[in-house]
Amino acid sequence: MTTLSAAPPAAPPSRALPTIDRASARAFADEFITPVADAYDRAGAVPEEIQERIGERGLWAPFLPARYGGRDLDMVTLGAVHEEMGRACSSVRSLLTVHTMLAWALKRWGSEEQIERWAPDVATGEVRGAFCLSEPGAGSDAAGISTNVRPHKGGWLLNGRKKWITGGQRADLYLVFARNESSIVALLVPRTAPGVSVTPIDDMLGTRASLIAEVGFDDVELGPDALLGPSSFASGMVLSGTLDLGRYSVACGSVGIIQAALEACAHYTTHRTVGGSRLRDLDLIRAKLSDMVTDVRAARLLCERAGELKDADDPATLMATWIAKYFASTAAARHSTEAVQVHGANGMSADYPVARLYRDAKVMEIIEGSNEIQRITIADEAFREVAR
Repeated sequence: MTTLSAAPPAAPPSRALPTIDRASARAFADEFITPVADAYDRAGAVPEEIQERIGERGLWAPFLPARYGGRDLDMVTLGAVHEEMGRACSSVRSLLTVHTMLAWALKRWGSEEQIERWAPDVATGEVRGAFCLSEPGAGSDAAGISTNVRPHKGGWLLNGRKKWITGGQRADLYLVFARNESSIVALLVPRTAPGVSVTPIDDMLGTRASLIAEVGFDDVELGPDALLGPSSFASGMVLSGTLDLGRYSVACGSVGIIQAALEACAHYTTHRTVGGSRLRDLDLIRAKLSDMVTDVRAARLLCERAGELKDADDPATLMATWIAKYFASTAAARHSTEAVQVHGANGMSADYPVARLYRDAKVMEIIEGSNEIQRITIADEAFREVAR
């Protein structure tokens, strides 16, 4: 097994890209995404045009090495970018999340041949990625995977179905987890492989524009180079590591939802009057916004800490990310509910963004490990601390 430390291919032609940081991500989101996020939600799709703009800004996988078209971006800054995308539109952030998961797995566990083949186009977004774990009968329980793969003609034969696949309608390359005898393995599966089928899933409660699909694999023949990482390695390393990156992105995106709810409430209550007084002057309203300010800052700090540990290659990042995701997602659900309440009947209409924030926040409590699973996992940490 090799990683991106292996000798790289010839560097792609250099091109000037804008700086990637929180400020530039916010400016990009405010110009191109925030004004039309509700339209994306109603249409049930993020348009190809904005996905191409994301590629032009180098935002699909900026943490990949520059020699492959990435930007060598650190994880703390990546988290800030995903927060700003989540503040603007959780569907856009969701597309970035699943692409990040595939790109990071490729960077971490790809062979030299796999990296040379896929990394340059994955870095630019010319090839879009999706993460395929959930199935009709298996969600958070990876042990329940029934999609299977077996050796075939020197390569692999893949059969099964994956459901609730974010970006599945548009992705060019799927990171698929399948059962090989008694173990779980990871495979890179091109959309164009014969036997791959894609069925759109519409009318979701939240992240309605994230191009969710059911992806089928019917006698899909793959070469030996489809396997990512050594056989029998995925369930312990590739899967947990990739989910950790997804969890981190969702945590940061949840911070963005809280920030968006706070900004929406601050604006609305400043301009809305009741009985001749501005809503913002009412004690109950100020208490709600005070809680939003406190929780968004706390959640942001938890995410930054998880990112710092990732940059330090410290295994403690796994638990830090669990905690960040649990805190941020529950806070997002709580404060988006309060945001609807603050807006009253207006908050339940399509004329204000808080209804979308409310629906999107519910999704954050379920994906990349439900909050129930997170609470069990975090509690285990408490018992480990006591046992020391």
